[in-house]
Amino acid sequence: MEADIKTLAGGDGQIITVFTQKKDTGDTGNTVNQLISECAQSKGSLEKLYVMFKDSVFAVAYSITQDYHLSEDCVAETFVRLTQVKRFSASKGDGKGFILTVARNVALEYRRRFKREVANDIIQNYGDDERTVEDSIYINQLLKQLNDQQRQTVVLKCCADMTFKQIAKVMKCPESTVKSRYKKALSILKIKAGDDE
Repeated sequence: MEADIKTLAGGDGQIITVFTQKKDTGDTGNTVNQLISECAQSKGSLEKLYVMFKDSVFAVAYSITQDYHLSEDCVAETFVRLTQVKRFSASKGDGKGFILTVARNVALEYRRRFKREVANDIIQNYGDDERTVEDSIYINQLLKQLNDQQRQTVVLKCCADMTFKQIAKVMKCPESTVKSRYKKALSILKIKAGDDE
């Protein structure tokens, strides 16, 4: 598998992390489904899932909680819950969508439980140079202009590299709603970034 390095970072003194996206090959979906089915009994399967999806799960959690440490807790809880899955069809299921749905539900639950305020956190990762920090702060400021659903949609599309159909399934809404949220979010981001095109 090849990997692309993407940085999603933000402001108010926050930098999220560096995300590694795995490019799908023809049978990755079946492999993921099989790993989900086996992870309750196999530590190796769980480790493979963790390596493949930890960054995407973190991105989803952070888009909801807006808290770095709480998002890390969500990542751990998501993979714990995968070991407790009793009903998952490896032949019919959408493994990536399933994992990110679990991650979203965990993040929503944690946000409700801990009622964290979006506050100025300490920068978690300074990156290689000051420009990375500046860009990260700027991106986070832009993302704060979006409502929760728009922000989640943008993160799922851009960071988790999901299709609109997959996002619709994760967010439990029609695909047309996801597309309109994404389009509206991009429009808001362009206006706030001062991009007229």
